[in-house]
This record gives sequence, C-alpha cells and structure tokens, in this order.
Amino acid sequence: MRSNAPLAALAAVALALLAGPAAAKPAAAPPDGTSALPAAWQTQARGFLKEAIEIPTVAHRGQVPAFAEKIAVRLRAAGFPADAIDIRPYEGLPGDKTAALIFRWKAEKPAKKPMLILGHMDVVEAKREDWRDDPFVFAEKDGYFYGRGASDMKNGIVATVTALAKLKAAGFKPRRDIVLFLTGDEETMQNGALLGTTTWRKDLDAEFALNADGWGGGFDAKGRPLGFSLSAAEKTYQSYFLTVRNRGGHSSRPRPDNAIYELATALKKLEAHRFAPQLNPTTRAYFQARQAQEKGALGDAMRRWLADPNDGAAADAIEADEVEAGRTRTRCVATMLAAGHADNALPQMARATVNCRIMPGVEPVTVQAELQALLGAGVEITPDPAFIGRPTPVLPIREDVLAAYTQAVRAIHGPSMPIIPTMDTGTTDASFFRAIGVPAYGVDGGWGVVPDDERAHGLDERIPVRALYDDVLHWEIMVRALAK
Repeated sequence: MRSNAPLAALAAVALALLAGPAAAKPAAAPPDGTSALPAAWQTQARGFLKEAIEIPTVAHRGQVPAFAEKIAVRLRAAGFPADAIDIRPYEGLPGDKTAALIFRWKAEKPAKKPMLILGHMDVVEAKREDWRDDPFVFAEKDGYFYGRGASDMKNGIVATVTALAKLKAAGFKPRRDIVLFLTGDEETMQNGALLGTTTWRKDLDAEFALNADGWGGGFDAKGRPLGFSLSAAEKTYQSYFLTVRNRGGHSSRPRPDNAIYELATALKKLEAHRFAPQLNPTTRAYFQARQAQEKGALGDAMRRWLADPNDGAAADAIEADEVEAGRTRTRCVATMLAAGHADNALPQMARATVNCRIMPGVEPVTVQAELQALLGAGVEITPDPAFIGRPTPVLPIREDVLAAYTQAVRAIHGPSMPIIPTMDTGTTDASFFRAIGVPAYGVDGGWGVVPDDERAHGLDERIPVRALYDDVLHWEIMVRALAK
C-alpha cells in the first residue's frame, strides 16, 4: 500500500493504552494462543495463504492474473456460480499487464444497497538476497507465517474470501449484495481503483465499503492489548519534482549561481517549513482517546491542541513525537535526488523528488502553490504526472460499521479491547471511493506484536498464525452483521 502498514502507528496507541484500563489480558496471549476458527477452516486458510504467497504478484512479473484465477477457483469451490466472478485485465505501470477481480454474491431478495469489500492482489518487490529465506516461498515457524504479502495484504484476501466461503457453507442468505473488488496495482499506479470508481463504477455501486487493506490491532510482547483501529480518513498521496536549472560551465571556474547549491537551499527551507495544523472529526476522536491516557508533556500538547486547533506550537510538539508525526498537518519530505552530468562540469540541472501526504480535503494544487511561494520562482515545481492525487473528504463513521467492527473485535479479543478511530497518514484504494462519496473504512481484523511484526514492505514479512485464523472469524462476524 502507499500508506503505512496497518501496524505502523500502533506504537502510538501503545503509549496511551498500556497504562489504562485497556491493559486487560486478552483471552489468549499472542502469538501462542489458539484461534476459535474450526480446524478444517484453519487448514483451508493456511493452504490458501501458502498458494497466495508463492505467486509473486510484483509489478511487471505478470502474475496478478494467475492469482486472480486462483481466487476464482476458491470461490467456485465454495459453491458460488462462475458468472458471479469477473477477472478484468488492465495496465498498471506502463507495460505492466495486471488484472482486477470483481465478485458479486447476489442477495435472493435484496432489502438494502450492496456493500463493498476492498483489497489488492499485488505486493511490493522482495529480493532473495536480502531476506533470511526466499520471500516467495511460504514458511511456518515459531508461531508465524512468513512470506511477501503475509501481512500486506494477501492475509486480508485469504480472510475475506475464506469468510465468504464459510458463510456460504453455513447457509447464510445475505439481504444485500456483497461485492468483492480486488485490484492489481495498489502498490504502484492504483489504476484499478481509478477504473473501479469511473469505468466500472456501475458494477461497484455500494452503500459503503470495507477495506481489508487497512488497520487491525496490536499486542505487546507480553500479550497485553494495544487496541484496534478503525480507519475513517486518509491523507492524499502526491509527489512533486523540484527542479533548478542553470547554464552550467567548467568546474574549474565556479560561480555563485549553482543548481545544486540552490536546490539544497530550497530543501533546507522545506525542512523547516510547517503547514498549518488541521483537526478533523476523525483526528479529534483519535487525540481525545490519546490525551486521556497520555499524562506527560505529549499529553499536555494534545490537550492544548484539542482546546485550540490553531495552536501551532502544540501541534509542533505532537509532530515532534516520532509515532505521531503526520497526524496534525500536511507533511512533505525530500525522498530522491538527481543532479549534474559530469564531475568536471557545473550542474545544468538539479532535481529533488518531494513526497507529500496531504490532509483530507486539501487539493494538491493548493500544496503546490504554498511550496512555490516558500521556495520562490527559481525553483520549478511540478507534480509527478504518473500519479495525481485525489483529495478525499472525512466522512462520518457509520454506526452500523462501527458496531459490526466492535462486535467482531471484542468477540475475539474480549470486551475491554479499545476501538480507536484513525486517519491513515498514507493512501489506499479506499481513498478513491471516498472521493466519489462512498464511505470507506479500514476494518481488517489482523493483528501483530508491536513493534516486532511491523514488517510490511520490509524484510522477513510475517503474521502470527493465530492472527490469520482470527481474521477469518472477524470478517465472518462483520459480514454477517452488515448483510443480514
């Protein structure tokens, strides 16, 4: 995902929750506990995850359509008709032939508008020489499943598809259509999400969307719960190119004007710049929960900011905390550099890539204009044409979705497990649906041990064995509650 991994901010939740009443011990401390998922369904989920991980659905490898067909086989084996499954080829990155899967479980007598379940089949690259074991060979050891996609997000595909199969086997009759939409380029271009909200929109019209590629829960190493988060908003992803041009010349005759130095000066201005803080309903709810448990200077800053959203100093103090960075405002950071053409020539061009994570509802052109005013006319600022971000609103949390998520989490992890609304500091496919007015929420039920299991996009990616099985139950409970 273009966003942070689902566990990435749970360290922040940990700071708030461990000292309070939420520190009750769960039913079985991870990762050694036993899931309530029946053994036959555990076997099915494990086999499915193994199959999924061993299909390297990385951009330009051409394996996403093969994985889509494997999912279709699972759905047909569960008793769903073949014509309910549609695999649609499209192009992700230039030359990358990928695909999306659309599955519709039709209600016999629909009484409500459809509900949508979102996810993606692609994964980021993983190099064999970097990993302890082959990233595309499934492994189970020490209470974990290992492999690229184990936590982002082939686990979510396994959980949702298996939950639907389990509901079908139990004779469940949905009172609304259940639509599953899995894209093939979420980690790169997100053209699947774009198609889903434009060309294919009539096939994906829904009252709301549940995102399996978002959030979940965490425990510390002793099994104490850190909470489960429900993502209700996302920042907008946008990169800009900052370019300084110069006539160049011979390196033996330096001049005061130098493209590299001018770009470096501009980047130092960017480093020091702070966008105005913004508080929205989701972040207000998040910080209300955080400040209630945080007793030190950080908690004081949160309380000051909640009392006065224009208190930039309080927001700065929050942003200075590593695990809270990005929650109070738009943030931009330099991520790549390119300059010069020869070691004995003055540079004719220097360019930096700056990645911005923009607060919900703010247009990327507005951020571009603020950067231009900051850096001056000597720096050319252009958005990366390969991906133009789409701002998304902060939509209210639906009571039925919150109730179903809470029911699922607490049925598995106990009645004291905290549920905290969260704004993702990154972007998933859900943002495209929010942009067209479809409420979309990150509500996955996976979990991990913080910080050890924060490995999405990283080395030796893994998920606790029990977490995969719990996630199947989680989705079964949620879908049953929302489609009954």
